[in-house]
Amino acid sequence: MTEAGLAADTLPAEAPVVAPERDLFSKFDPLIAERAALMASGVRDPFGIVMERVLGPTTAVIKGRETILLGTYNYMGMTFDADVIAAGKAALDQFGSGTNGSRMLNGTFRDHVEAEEALKEFYGADHAMVFSTGYQANLGTISTMAARGEYVILDADSHASIYDGCKMGDAEVVRFRHNSVEDLDKRLGRLPAEPGKLVVLEGVYSMLGDIAPLKEMVAVAKKHGAMVLVDEAHSMGFFGEHGRGVYEEQGLQLGTDVDFVIGTFSKSVGTVGGFCISNHPKFEAMRFSCRPYIFTASLPPSVVATAATSIRKLMTAADKRRRLWDNARQLHGGLTALGFRLGTTAPDSAIVAVILNDQEQAVLMWQALLEAGLYVNVARPPATPAGMFLLRCSLCAEHTTEQLDRVIGMFAAAGKAVGAIG
Repeated sequence: MTEAGLAADTLPAEAPVVAPERDLFSKFDPLIAERAALMASGVRDPFGIVMERVLGPTTAVIKGRETILLGTYNYMGMTFDADVIAAGKAALDQFGSGTNGSRMLNGTFRDHVEAEEALKEFYGADHAMVFSTGYQANLGTISTMAARGEYVILDADSHASIYDGCKMGDAEVVRFRHNSVEDLDKRLGRLPAEPGKLVVLEGVYSMLGDIAPLKEMVAVAKKHGAMVLVDEAHSMGFFGEHGRGVYEEQGLQLGTDVDFVIGTFSKSVGTVGGFCISNHPKFEAMRFSCRPYIFTASLPPSVVATAATSIRKLMTAADKRRRLWDNARQLHGGLTALGFRLGTTAPDSAIVAVILNDQEQAVLMWQALLEAGLYVNVARPPATPAGMFLLRCSLCAEHTTEQLDRVIGMFAAAGKAVGAIG
């Protein structure tokens, strides 16, 4: 017998692999069961949509059918702007497909600097930092600015990226009731005066489309000696005289009132990426201390080239802003007239949320709309407040009056079919 054969003969038989009674996936069992029950009811997966072709800012082909898009954040319709596309193609030809490095090493190209310069021009700011995503902009800024022994005070309905920025940092987290100036004042008043404090607010809240009373909240924050960060992801481009966001709309100033503005390229700008701007004289220290900025690959040159071009075009996009607000009024008014319960009593933003009774009704209505040729978003807890299920509509400046008339008709038919309206 060979040595190899002897070794094989003396090895014990391999035991069958048996999954342990509880492994790391066991915690997902309730979610898996919930999804399986939903699929068994015959509805399509609302979180598995594939855009087979995108025909423009407001239409795409889904399952072979031309579909109106009312579930994207392409607020200003910049994704198909000819100048934006040309800038991306030129950068792709000149610099290639990627940077292969972080901003701290070899990952800063000409167009990263151009994007930051465009942001400084757009906001009238002294400093701008571009991150690889909007999520990372919140993650990095909040976790870096508020350290152990300091405080972050945030709205209870804050975006997941804000909460995750708090988790990544070591600061004490204090929540206040959604959009409550009084509760913010009370909670700030209970904190010791000496430690640093960062109040985190959002201009527009992405689920219901409601806006924050920033002017009053900033006044309270400053009374208690806190710095203020405002996330303007869902308002950049169409709120305020220059499109800077809700803080500008409400008469606040960068530097004197608001210390940091967070934003994203994935909404009004029409590409991907995130940023933080500030007038603080020490802001550049962030580049050497912010882990989500330092330890991640930088955006491809073609992406930041499109962003820089788009941002500069948004400076003179008054006609687009007007059309977007006209569209918001048309859709909000039409759905209100049909008897739907909406997230706001007036068209406060480009988001119109249709609140349904439960998950089954929300998903059934979503499917009925999709089959009619309309795509919207389904939202449920934990993305929404507890117990709330809704269909979220996100308007675009490029939606036509005729498209929105069709959309309102689709909502009327689907709403009656699932019992959401009479």
